[in-house]
Amino acid sequence: MIPPRSINQLREAKPFTPLASSHVSERFYVVHLVDGTYELFRHFYGLRRFTKGKDRPYGAVVGVLQTVLNMIDHVKDSVSRGPLVKGSASRGQSVEGFVSPGQSDAYIGVATDHVIESFRNRLWAGYKTGAGIEPALLAQFHPLEEALAAMGVVVWPMIELEADDALASAAHIASKDKKVEKVAIWTPDKDLAQCVRGTRVVQIDGRRKTIRDAAGIREKFGVDPPLIPDLLALVGDAADGYPGIPGIGAKTAAQLLNRYGEIENFPSNVLGEQRDRALLFKNLATLRTDAPLFDNSDTLRWCGPTPAFAKWADRMKAPRLLERCEKAAGR
Repeated sequence: MIPPRSINQLREAKPFTPLASSHVSERFYVVHLVDGTYELFRHFYGLRRFTKGKDRPYGAVVGVLQTVLNMIDHVKDSVSRGPLVKGSASRGQSVEGFVSPGQSDAYIGVATDHVIESFRNRLWAGYKTGAGIEPALLAQFHPLEEALAAMGVVVWPMIELEADDALASAAHIASKDKKVEKVAIWTPDKDLAQCVRGTRVVQIDGRRKTIRDAAGIREKFGVDPPLIPDLLALVGDAADGYPGIPGIGAKTAAQLLNRYGEIENFPSNVLGEQRDRALLFKNLATLRTDAPLFDNSDTLRWCGPTPAFAKWADRMKAPRLLERCEKAAGR
């Protein structure tokens, strides 16, 4: 079983990384960062349209693995057909095969919530918890982490910090790597919009097959990416469990932020007695970028499934997944 990660453990230990070859690509490449928790939810409820409520023990896990493998296949196929993303990312272009020209290796990491609760629950009593998550879905959280690792994918199971913090930290690390041409964060979660930087770090909604660069984030939310935590603090985030500031909607919040900048710069009369609460909510909305997940983006290179994946494919009753992995790895 993959050990969970707490804040202290992350500062003292290296995250789990599957076996990798000694080959290091000298080409420029795109790093793909995937919200594993979101994907697990998406596949779990998506499958129910076809299973009439009879949940397969590993159904959602298989769905996530297929999604990740599709990404790997698109990267490898792009060498012969060329990248399919063209035009402005801010206008919602297709993202199939979003890669660097000539890139033949997939660089990918998946973040998961090993548990739903995090340090934020100690800051705000109403912050989201694991209460209400269906047992059939919850039972697939840890198998997803283990199956991804067996498939040879770098996975970050988070405790204390959230999967979103891992994605933010990974994007921060990868964007500083000179060999990384772009960083693609695969999640529609508005929290991750704060991580977008120019056209170098972008956010991808795989279900809608669109990408957003910094211009796209501003077009959607009315503020630049660094001000997304301030925006969420003012308007609230029902999914995460904090209400925002009464009387301030999205339009007013954007106007205030574009006029004054971050909440700390607001004149005292703008928020009045609600200022401290707004700053608390901003703290909740601000993703941490200092988790030491990896030192070198080359460690994210997918080198094929580990020997353990054959047993996982058999356990999940998904022999086709093993065949596809072996083929993608060129074995």
